[in-house]
Amino acid sequence: MKKGTLILRSRLSLLKPFIAGCSLTTARVWQERVGKLMSATNRSDVTFEDFTIGDMPACMVKPRDEVSSGIILYLHGGGYTCGDLDYAKGGAATLSARCGVRVLCVAYRLAPEHPFPAAVDDAEDAYGYLLSSGYAPSQIMLCGESAGGGLCYSLCLQLKAKGRTMPAGVLAISPWVDLTGTAQSYKTNEKTDPTLTPERLKFFADCYLYGTDTQKSNAKNVYPNTCDDKEQDYAAKSAPLASPLFGDLAGMPPSLIFAGGAEILVDDATSLHQRLLDAGAQSELVVTPDMWHGYVLYCIKDYDRDFSRIRKFIKSCVPHQKKLRWMELDNAAKMFSAARTRNWSNVFRLSATMTEPVDMAAMRTALDVTVRRFPSIAVRIKAGFFWYYLEELPSAPEILEEKPYPLSRMSSSDISKCAFRVFVYEKRVAVEFFHSLTDGNGGLVFLKTLVAEYIYQKYGVKVPQGNGVLDRLEEPDPEELEDSFFKYAGKHALSRKDTDAYLIRGVREVDGFRTNTTFILDSAQVLALAKEQGVTATAYLTAVQIEALDRLQRQQVRNPARQKPIKIFVPVNLRSLFPSKTLRNFILYTIPGVETKYGDYTFEELCQSVHHQMKLQITPRRMAAIIAANVASERGLLVRAAPLPLKNLVISGVYNAVGERKSCYSFSNLGVSRMPPEFEAYVDRMDFVLGTGKFQRYNTSLITFKGKMMFNITRNVSEPLLERHLYEVLRERGVHVVAESNTRK
Repeated sequence: MKKGTLILRSRLSLLKPFIAGCSLTTARVWQERVGKLMSATNRSDVTFEDFTIGDMPACMVKPRDEVSSGIILYLHGGGYTCGDLDYAKGGAATLSARCGVRVLCVAYRLAPEHPFPAAVDDAEDAYGYLLSSGYAPSQIMLCGESAGGGLCYSLCLQLKAKGRTMPAGVLAISPWVDLTGTAQSYKTNEKTDPTLTPERLKFFADCYLYGTDTQKSNAKNVYPNTCDDKEQDYAAKSAPLASPLFGDLAGMPPSLIFAGGAEILVDDATSLHQRLLDAGAQSELVVTPDMWHGYVLYCIKDYDRDFSRIRKFIKSCVPHQKKLRWMELDNAAKMFSAARTRNWSNVFRLSATMTEPVDMAAMRTALDVTVRRFPSIAVRIKAGFFWYYLEELPSAPEILEEKPYPLSRMSSSDISKCAFRVFVYEKRVAVEFFHSLTDGNGGLVFLKTLVAEYIYQKYGVKVPQGNGVLDRLEEPDPEELEDSFFKYAGKHALSRKDTDAYLIRGVREVDGFRTNTTFILDSAQVLALAKEQGVTATAYLTAVQIEALDRLQRQQVRNPARQKPIKIFVPVNLRSLFPSKTLRNFILYTIPGVETKYGDYTFEELCQSVHHQMKLQITPRRMAAIIAANVASERGLLVRAAPLPLKNLVISGVYNAVGERKSCYSFSNLGVSRMPPEFEAYVDRMDFVLGTGKFQRYNTSLITFKGKMMFNITRNVSEPLLERHLYEVLRERGVHVVAESNTRK
């Protein structure tokens, strides 16, 4: 032992009688001062962000030179009786600065005011906070010294008992894991330990297990209850959650344990190490001769090698760089990626309007959490030699300011960095998706989960999972990531032959501006009118649009012989026909329509025609046959072997020939979004907006929330050609319409 270490040891020995005999109140004051000193020592190397987890004070300590993608949950020592947040920040700052890793420290409730198992429950809450903040268990390390070291293993036992995933590893510094006080080193090292005494540890254990003796306690100090029956006392203090040395340690995370050879708790460390090995867990034990309790956190220069071990251990448990997931595009996604041009990309938008202005800090945290749950949506699109592929993002994208109009084109550069984008404007949060990632149904699940997480981050209210809200703590189900088209392709392919449809003419906006007009309809009224016709709301509104399109075509094409069929492309959510959990594209279509040049139709006839066409077309067998036709071209040897540029030419040519010319435009209805009260209390409305097509000048979409249908009409031409006719037809049918628009002034 070098001279400096000897001097420090002698000074600690001089303080030992004072430490052993001081009141609990005094001990708490001194421990707070020690923590402040340690924090000050590392202040230039870390930053501190104080907050609360429920009622529990907490602090996120971040290193200025962050080298690890993981995080440490630090549980301070102090015999379960001492240590506030200032003390915890001292140890946390030391770990963060020395190891280049973020550290969350908390001031769990102390005994005897809050006896066992308060500290264990608070530790579990802190662990749960990290999970809810988007950290996977494989990214979380536990660290504690003394009682905090024991608390790390108590937490693991509690997580194990509840069937929850345990953290990646445990770093224990002089852990106190046996509160019975029966270890041999209590006697052999009583005189060599410069900081602890058996009597002091018994005092701590009584405080923790039995709580406050109200008759003895006063304003200046608190005292614990005790148990005079030795057998009962031993039974209480050997309970596994209090003394984890006596627990079932099978399945524990890897451990790195430090202890001083001269401390009275050295047997706790050595016995724990052996019990872990016997249980099949990984454990490394470092016992440094002549050193005292918790010596590692004193940062003695002679023992810098200990921090080298700690950094190596963290790296072995938490990889520095998360391995990014990648996957092939689904069958529909390949078409969208190949067909995009410099002036057009297939993008759609989903948005939620909150009851209050969006808190940007809470929304950023919510987005950080949510993207980790959606590895098939939080992606960028990369070009391979044969196909495009999706690559998971390493982190959430920046939240953008709203643009003058929705659904601006995503360039190749944009998509290669992040294929979706998030906007916030006052009370509204909007997400725009490049269609190769997902369809409207998958996008809606993402938005609902994001909003639910925002509600939790902002208001502390947990929205129950279900109704499209996923459990943010779950690992993605492999079925969520599958290409369900190949899974449900039929044996026989349906021909793609069809007649071309009427396409609306108009003067295209030269700067890419898109006008979005929203008709707000009362859902109960529309459903009642649809019921009178004996059709669904989708069929009813499709008939409304066919009648409006018929009127518009008669204006634009005067010669009846040159008029084309009025047909609308209506996407079909295949998850309602096939048992799929995929969050990727899994939609096909039905194209109901009429040949208006052969004569006039009453509105009632339009409703019935649309209803029966959709009923005949939307069947599992027919959809499977369409899927078969779509995937057949992908399975051919020549197509698979062709390089990507050649594939793009072929796929783009097919899209140009048949992709949009067989219908006037698309009308997509995401249906009724029913959400629990915890969600609806904070969200006023939801919207779904389709971008315009490559050739089609219009698209329409619908979502219903809280009794209101948001019927969105998007166009890229300057004249409001279709909107006027749609409004007239709806009003003639008796539908009350409130219109909003971002039309140029």
